[in-house]
Amino acid sequence: MVEYQLGAGVSQRTTVGALWQAISGRPLSADLLDWPPDLFALTSLLLQRSGAFRFALSPPPGRQWPPGSKSEWSTTVEAAGHAWSGVVDAPGEPLPPLLVSMMEVVVAAATTPLEELSTGADWDLCAALLTLHAIADEACAGLGVALAASNPLGCGYRGRARELLAQRGTLARISQDAVLVLPKVRTPAAPGTSIRSMSRYATAHGPSVGVRWHKLPARRRGTEPRADHVNFLLLPWPLQIRASDFRAIEGSAQRDTDEPYGFFDFDPAERLDLDLVDRMLVAARNEVDSIDVVCLPESAITEDELAPLEALLESHGVASLFTGVRRRRSRLDALPNNWVHLGLSPQLEKGRSRPLEGSGTGWFHVRQNKHHRWSLDAGQIYQYHLGGELHPAMRWWEAVNVPRRVLHFIEFGEGFTVVVLICEDLAQNDEVADLIRAIGPTGIMTPLLDGPQLASRWSARYASVFADDPGSAVLTLSAWGLVDRCRPRGHDVARVVGLWKDPSNGFNEIPLESGAQGILLTACVSPAQRHSNDGRRPVRNAVDFYAVGQHQIRPATTGSQDGAPVRQLSGPPPLNVDDLTILCGWAEAVAEALAYAPSRVAAVLSDAAAGSPWRATLGLNEPSDPLRNALQLMDDVVSNTAATSDHLDAILTAVRDDSAGAEDALTRLVRRVLLAAVELREGRRRREEDHQAT
Repeated sequence: MVEYQLGAGVSQRTTVGALWQAISGRPLSADLLDWPPDLFALTSLLLQRSGAFRFALSPPPGRQWPPGSKSEWSTTVEAAGHAWSGVVDAPGEPLPPLLVSMMEVVVAAATTPLEELSTGADWDLCAALLTLHAIADEACAGLGVALAASNPLGCGYRGRARELLAQRGTLARISQDAVLVLPKVRTPAAPGTSIRSMSRYATAHGPSVGVRWHKLPARRRGTEPRADHVNFLLLPWPLQIRASDFRAIEGSAQRDTDEPYGFFDFDPAERLDLDLVDRMLVAARNEVDSIDVVCLPESAITEDELAPLEALLESHGVASLFTGVRRRRSRLDALPNNWVHLGLSPQLEKGRSRPLEGSGTGWFHVRQNKHHRWSLDAGQIYQYHLGGELHPAMRWWEAVNVPRRVLHFIEFGEGFTVVVLICEDLAQNDEVADLIRAIGPTGIMTPLLDGPQLASRWSARYASVFADDPGSAVLTLSAWGLVDRCRPRGHDVARVVGLWKDPSNGFNEIPLESGAQGILLTACVSPAQRHSNDGRRPVRNAVDFYAVGQHQIRPATTGSQDGAPVRQLSGPPPLNVDDLTILCGWAEAVAEALAYAPSRVAAVLSDAAAGSPWRATLGLNEPSDPLRNALQLMDDVVSNTAATSDHLDAILTAVRDDSAGAEDALTRLVRRVLLAAVELREGRRRREEDHQAT
């Protein structure tokens, strides 16, 4: 398995310099030292294409890797990567000598054929590439997910890189049509023998799958371990699905082929019951202090039900919504999309049951499209008892559009990064799966329309792949209405509507007991090690995500609204989701500087401000007017506080203002983003101190 594969037209006689020129459109030169992700792209490409990465595990006869002491080499490349970050942040300082000397070896070898890399004949070049790969990887630490033990150098550089990632979907300056350099969230506990096992902070890929990286404020209230728990309310709805909800599209049947097929619409008659949602939330909040995430399966609701649902969730202080959405088809030749709607409302912190009146900041939305059509064959038609609507002699395909493959990675802070795979997307062993294994998201959400989520069925098999490598926690959730219809001959109904698999606790089947209409699932994060197979020692700055509790939820007898209509949403958010991602990235950079490099705070705020020259250098757009105002507001809060103290506690006090309802939405949002970033930074520092003490 590879992260990046060059076309078959490139032979082993291709030279090092010609390969880089063909991919990047740039000559091979020391200019790559201006931006670490560019060098990471070069070394990844050459090591993978030649297969020379294997020499980190099995050097040629008479050679040794790493050179000298393994511990000394690891310490040296880590220090070089950290120092390089500082030089990028504040140009003018000398580059690390090891970085310069290894780069000179590579530039001098521009005319060397890849064959000499493949065989290890040019060992000096192989060693230089492996060393540069490790240094560049270290310099990419924290470019996506901010780390627990941060490098005090390079806070502004990391802020710039996060904005580049938000705007272009890659960390490199190279065209995203050529190669993508992306953050790596976690690594498997037992690294393999592929190129992706040679890095722990970054990964390089071809452009066959697009990437959007979203950074959203974590929901927190404080820096204690209690803030690291996440409460999910799983609603496996629709609760009833009829055979008539599956309708063959008139005129779509193709019978005169060896494999007859047709298209069907899935459009349940059952509408979303907001009163039932309300009573489920009342019951769930009697069990725990707050609900963080509400999850529904694939195609659970219609597009016009989103706004009233989010208004109801906002009234209960719910922070996030993950739900499958269906759109009705208007005509045969205009197929709708099947997607998951991800909504986030940073309108209150964890621990407060309801938002203050007038304190809302709006809902931010991310849309993850499905990349495969549902296919119903004879076995499934018999299993779900749909023969009265769909003839079992034909294969029936879901009438939805198949868009270009784009994955949305949503980072909520604390290293918790989630990606959504809709139904069959989980089972496809293709470039999407390669990308997920390389990035290693903390969690994979998989809404389904499927039968019972038993540990013996297909969804568990494919969930195991990701739970084992890279160690992601995988949650699947199907609709009870279809689980109830799944009655294979000779089998009783199995009431398992969901499945959780994580590397710590294995499989956890999630049943829906009789009388219950939802499940409360609690999970938490804890520190984990990050590995690489290139000779560097493990580091403890990743996180594991694992389930710790499960409780059946039966609706309360009365709701919270007392018959009154749910108030309307507080209005659209003051920033779009891309601008929010950039604001969160800069808030993390500011929090890092406050914690580790107070003298750099002013420089970081200057980099974040509109008009900073680095954006033109990287070819990025200037901030929009709302983002420009938000960045200025953050500068005002930090600068005014820093006038009397530069300690994190002073910033926390400044932004923990419960009277925020009197402020406008943008000011409230900036305060909450900054609060989340500083609390996360302070929480990480405390856990690191506790770990060192033990």
